[in-house]
Amino acid sequence: MNLGLGGAAIRRFPLLDEVDVAVVGAGAAGVAAATIAAEAGAHVLVIEKYGFAGGAAVAGLSGTICGMYLASEDARRPEQVVHGFTERFAAELTSRGGLTEPQRYGKTFTAAHDPLMWRESADGLLTGAGARILFHTQVIDVLVEDGYYRGLLVASNAGVGVIRAARIIDASGDGAVVARGGGDYRFGADGRIQNPTMFFRLGNVDTERFWAAWGDDTISPAWVTEAIDDARAGGVDLPRNKIWIFATSRPRELLVNATRLTAPDGRMLNVIDPADFTLAEIGGRRQVRDYARFLCGTVPGCADAFVVDTGVEAGIRQTRTVAGVQTLRDSDVVDGTKRADSICRSPWPIELHDGEKPRLHWLLDDYYDVPFGALVPERGEDVIVAGRCLSAEHQALASARVTAQCFEYGHAAAVATIVSLESGAAYRDLDVRDIQTRMIANGSALEPVTAAAAYSERQEL
Repeated sequence: MNLGLGGAAIRRFPLLDEVDVAVVGAGAAGVAAATIAAEAGAHVLVIEKYGFAGGAAVAGLSGTICGMYLASEDARRPEQVVHGFTERFAAELTSRGGLTEPQRYGKTFTAAHDPLMWRESADGLLTGAGARILFHTQVIDVLVEDGYYRGLLVASNAGVGVIRAARIIDASGDGAVVARGGGDYRFGADGRIQNPTMFFRLGNVDTERFWAAWGDDTISPAWVTEAIDDARAGGVDLPRNKIWIFATSRPRELLVNATRLTAPDGRMLNVIDPADFTLAEIGGRRQVRDYARFLCGTVPGCADAFVVDTGVEAGIRQTRTVAGVQTLRDSDVVDGTKRADSICRSPWPIELHDGEKPRLHWLLDDYYDVPFGALVPERGEDVIVAGRCLSAEHQALASARVTAQCFEYGHAAAVATIVSLESGAAYRDLDVRDIQTRMIANGSALEPVTAAAAYSERQEL
């Protein structure tokens, strides 16, 4: 028996709960997973380290629901191809006045959300579904017995305790449960991962003047890039010369994605290491001030603007990638691969942040499918992942990690969990058609799969 800290040590801690499903992390994937599983009648417990739901979308202030719309050369109007829980959450935000209309982002569109209303929307969905939530609680170890994930060791200000679970959904974003249970994972391309960033909100902006100068694309125009280069030549720390600014649902406010966070010596930061995470936080706040001063001094409409706030933490794009039964390949994204075992579509470009400026590879008038097996760890039973830690190659993850898809990964993980509980079958042995049928009934945009197509797909693997 492998219980992380050892069986004798585990037995010293009180049993806090026994549940059907433990969901670790309440970001986009975790909220979707917990809501869907609880609505299906499962006894669900959500474990979240912050005092609110939202993950990178709220704590990291990433601020947009990316991944819903096709990209096109003309991009005159948004064409939505991702629905399901993504659309349901967007509707919740809209009903509260917390989501903008789609905004042009290069060759596609995205919408910006209000972080407080995101939290409130999540609160409403989770409590309405009957899920139990433990905020301010962190997983510190995992109970594993003969390869089966049996529960979690959690800590809070109240102390340390045990939660036993029939199934665990690792929606931590970092693959924290899988990793602590001995599952395999990697960091990006030979250890190279995408840079973290520090989002910030800029208030008291004359937005009419700003957008007249900036243009209708949220990606910076050429004259701004040139002005950043000039400022940098003068010694200002503006490491990214291609920046993105979005309208928010609040008047006279902008959401800014501009920073690129590295160590003082230029080394890549891996924020799994708290020392690196600390460098990202301190350096990020400093960089925010530099970019804010640049905007105030250079861009029309920003002269009297001020920084409203930054994210609660640096925005994290990538840490651990779990080794899965299947892996989303870079070529799957570039080729727009369609699959019989799909649980999610993605039209989002490869948006790679691991150099001086973001690199974008657009998927024009097309999307690719994400396979169910990318959520199922290669080793370990009764655990499934949902969110940016899915099994994907480096560039593929730079597309597949965004919010709309994370909602659908959580949706798929929850449906698979209910099917697994009902049938007693392991995640890796489930018939994906059962998962797809239920997701389609919930509104997801998936092509119904025939038995022959499913058989052919399995034979190819």
